[in-house]
Amino acid sequence: MDLSIIIVSWNVKEKLRENLLALFKSEGDVSFEMFVADNNSQDGTAEMVKNEFSFNGVKLIANAENLGFAKANNQAIKQARGEFILLLNPDMRVVLPDTLSNMVKWMRENKQASVAGCRLIDEQGNTIKHVRKFPTVWDQLAIVLKLPHIFPNVLDKYLRVDFDYSKDAKVDSVRGGFFMLRRTSPRPSPREGEGELLDERYFLWFEEVDFCRQVYEKKGEVWHTPAAECVDYVGQSFKQLPRGKTQKYFRDSMLKYFKKWHPAWQYRLLKLVWPIGMLITRLGEKTHLKSKANT
Repeated sequence: MDLSIIIVSWNVKEKLRENLLALFKSEGDVSFEMFVADNNSQDGTAEMVKNEFSFNGVKLIANAENLGFAKANNQAIKQARGEFILLLNPDMRVVLPDTLSNMVKWMRENKQASVAGCRLIDEQGNTIKHVRKFPTVWDQLAIVLKLPHIFPNVLDKYLRVDFDYSKDAKVDSVRGGFFMLRRTSPRPSPREGEGELLDERYFLWFEEVDFCRQVYEKKGEVWHTPAAECVDYVGQSFKQLPRGKTQKYFRDSMLKYFKKWHPAWQYRLLKLVWPIGMLITRLGEKTHLKSKANT
């Protein structure tokens, strides 16, 4: 088996159907299996997958509660048999028939890459800038305090605004929406009984950044390649959540990340500042100010 494709879904039935149909139109000599781990969707997602795609071999994991992104992915990873694993958001649609074959080919030719992300575009064909530097306390403070609304260039280094998406490049981290990794990644496999692939302490956000940090800790590499393209609808699941809840998930994951990877004073500083950030968010909602808190 060349590839195991894993999609975690939550109330995005129509986008998921489009995603699955596009994947089955993939061409090239690539054998793949597909998993959908549904986090207790209330829009009939699990029933749709069971009724429309089980005959195509799509394996459904229907959770009785929302387990979060990391834990649901790990459920499928434990069953995956592919040489490579692709974590794919349901918001993503593979637009080129040779996307999967191109990515598998690229991974085999670039054995230095433990993880790779492809070029992501929006529905108008514009590049979605998703490559990031690893978070520092200063750029995350800027995000929490909404400083980019006052100083637009304060996150330029963190957001890699000068990054050339038309070339292969070693990077710190790539977007979790299209996240391909090889089974021989430096991160231990759950099959080996050495722990989970994604850290389940993260419910939402920062889990892919955490994984990339672990790859580098074990002397692996993360790469971006334009060898394949995908259309990303960007955050359809997140749009269903109240603003306050998304901020809570983001805050909790940020604090967990800094507690794990950074000096204690940085974690304490961020924890101290977050109530101010939440207040600014509430004020921003009243003045229709949109957050730019991207990781």
